[in-house]
Amino acid sequence: MSSAFLGELLGTMTLILLGNGVVAGVLLKGSYGEGSGWMAITTAWGLAVISGVIVALAVGSNGHINPAVTIGVSVYTGDWSQAGTYIAGQMIGASLGAALVWLHYLPHWAQTEDPALKRACFCTSPAIRHLPSNLVSEIIGTFVLVFIAAAIFSDNLAPNGLEPGFGPFLVGLLVWGIGLSLGGPTGYAINPARDLGPRIVHALLPIAGKGSSGWEYAPVPVVGPILGAVLAGIAVAALEL
Repeated sequence: MSSAFLGELLGTMTLILLGNGVVAGVLLKGSYGEGSGWMAITTAWGLAVISGVIVALAVGSNGHINPAVTIGVSVYTGDWSQAGTYIAGQMIGASLGAALVWLHYLPHWAQTEDPALKRACFCTSPAIRHLPSNLVSEIIGTFVLVFIAAAIFSDNLAPNGLEPGFGPFLVGLLVWGIGLSLGGPTGYAINPARDLGPRIVHALLPIAGKGSSGWEYAPVPVVGPILGAVLAGIAVAALEL
């Protein structure tokens, strides 16, 4: 098994375990974190990104943990040789992470009556359903993620490279900022694996009173981030970051 595949799998699994874990902690009945709110969710997702990227890098990948990042990097470098390996690892890792969240909070699903809250512990849905606007929000959020992440690692910023571990910290702060500033309309999927993998797991697992998996919305947090990543990749290449 390649270290690139395993790194992306374990890194993305870490991302989803900690990221969806905080959503479950805030939304599910009986949790000590119940009602902690948006600040807790966005902060923990930023920390989840730091943790996931560090795990992925340590195991042997480049720490994308997001198909949108992989696509954006492939667009601006012109190298697609690892894209399939990375995305496969990300999808499997996201699914495993979501399954672990379900297991970790096992007694709380039956105590939570609202099926929408349970689904939110796995995947995103818009605050106001307006699919064209929701798609634009995901495009913008993902563009910001990929473009600024490329700037963080640009030779123009740090000709000798960043200090080890500093890059993941900055990317985590970036995702925290995206969540606070741009996450309100859609819950900022900005990562096709983060949404689609857990949504599939939600559909498959025997979650007490789970309701619909929201497939009518599912294309938005996949297509939007891909489009945003492609646009960001083109911009990064044009600006030679």
